[in-house]
Amino acid sequence: MFVTLSILCLATVMAGCTGSEQLPNLTLTSSDTSYSLGSGDKLRITVYGEEKLTGEYLVDGTGAIAFPLVGAIQAKGLTAPALADRLSAALSKGYLDNPSVAIDVLNFRPYYILGEVSKPGEYPFVEGLTVFSAVAKAEGFTYRADDRRVYIRHKDGTAESLYRLDGVTPVQPGDTIRILERRF
Repeated sequence: MFVTLSILCLATVMAGCTGSEQLPNLTLTSSDTSYSLGSGDKLRITVYGEEKLTGEYLVDGTGAIAFPLVGAIQAKGLTAPALADRLSAALSKGYLDNPSVAIDVLNFRPYYILGEVSKPGEYPFVEGLTVFSAVAKAEGFTYRADDRRVYIRHKDGTAESLYRLDGVTPVQPGDTIRILERRF
């Protein structure tokens, strides 16, 4: 009876454990890798021939930038070239003849890492960031860390997804990474 109960308990515990070989890899499509602007991004907007309009602008909490002459322009969800086109169109409506606008992202939205890392917190995003490099920024795994599985909640997501943790697991701006504690 005791042996049967022990086996039943062990089977129940093991059923809750997901082996890393069964987890999906996180991969991004080309549309996922094109950077969409969002709240917290700092932009350098250049309007050629108009030094007074050229400057640094912050995407606010509503996803817009406050730009001279035209007011609030929605930036959230757009790429930098798409925002440049939208801004050019707004400036050409009675303000400037044939404006030429260029936009560079100076500071991306940060990512967040928590769980079994030495220094959890908020870190600046850089292009090509992987979970391993994010863990390195957070001063490495703790001795209890599960280095095979990771939870990631994407910037506009409401739930975490469990992924296989490997050297190419990508991180996007605004992601929250949670490093799990290993079970055994």
